[in-house]
Amino acid sequence: MSRIGKKPVPVPAGVTASVDGQTVTAKGTKGELKFVVSEEVSVKMEDGAVCVTPLTQSKDARSKWGMARSMIENIFIGVKDGFEKKLEISGVGYRAAMQGKNIQLSLGFSHEVIYDVPAGITVTTPKPTEIVVSGIDKQVVGQVAAEIREYRSPEPYKGKGVKYAGEVIVRKAGKKK
Repeated sequence: MSRIGKKPVPVPAGVTASVDGQTVTAKGTKGELKFVVSEEVSVKMEDGAVCVTPLTQSKDARSKWGMARSMIENIFIGVKDGFEKKLEISGVGYRAAMQGKNIQLSLGFSHEVIYDVPAGITVTTPKPTEIVVSGIDKQVVGQVAAEIREYRSPEPYKGKGVKYAGEVIVRKAGKKK
């Protein structure tokens, strides 16, 4: 039995949720999101909460049960509060700046890297060495942060590159004399 899937997802205050067949829709102050639940899982509204149950006891249905509950909870949190990922840039001359809607990254290459920010995502640079990615869809926020980090992921000797805030870089010893 899924410990996560058993719990009903309470609808937070300020969010209106509706279940139409296999589609869960949430509207909040930040926007509107929809999630289509797999056919192996049933979903229904009960007492101001969304309940998810597997239709069969197959391994596939049980694995989609907990995942569906987590996705529904994420759309509720997203439309109410939104999600945010912070990135830190470390290295001499490494910096980020906004260029209209796009972000311009100086990461030690012979050219500037310009990243086109997708719709629905807000990227800000409070400091030249800090990037904040925010939006209502947790998956898209994480994907944008991962794509920015991928341009120059932190290297293990000096730790130069783009890393998540709070990420610990395992350092290696350099040359020994």
